[in-house]
Amino acid sequence: MTTDRYPAVSFIGRLLMCSLFLVSGIGKVAAPAATKAYIASAGLPLPDIAYLAAIAVELGLGTLLLLGYRTRLVAGLMALFTLVTAFTFHAHFDDANQQIHFLKNLSIAGGLVQFAVWGAGRWSLDGLRSRTA
Repeated sequence: MTTDRYPAVSFIGRLLMCSLFLVSGIGKVAAPAATKAYIASAGLPLPDIAYLAAIAVELGLGTLLLLGYRTRLVAGLMALFTLVTAFTFHAHFDDANQQIHFLKNLSIAGGLVQFAVWGAGRWSLDGLRSRTA
């Protein structure tokens, strides 16, 4: 199955994938103090900068993924962010809840890698750009 043959499936996949990032980014914007405290509790330096970076990835790149703009690059960056997040915040394997979050992040990264490899499909800005080129 290629993304060109089933453009709706690719779009739905992007919509489902980016929904997690967009909702999470909105949550971070709504609760900056709590988010920065969580970042600091993980031992990361510069929680203010990490907070802004997380918002940029979740809202900025999440929106670009939804639109299908430079999807391969965007999905690759999001996969990297998701893996870093897994190892930074959820690598507490003695806690079953954290194990689930860790594995969830690995799964999300795997889905993003699929977009990095296959692209966005026809129903995307990338698809539009390739058709007009």
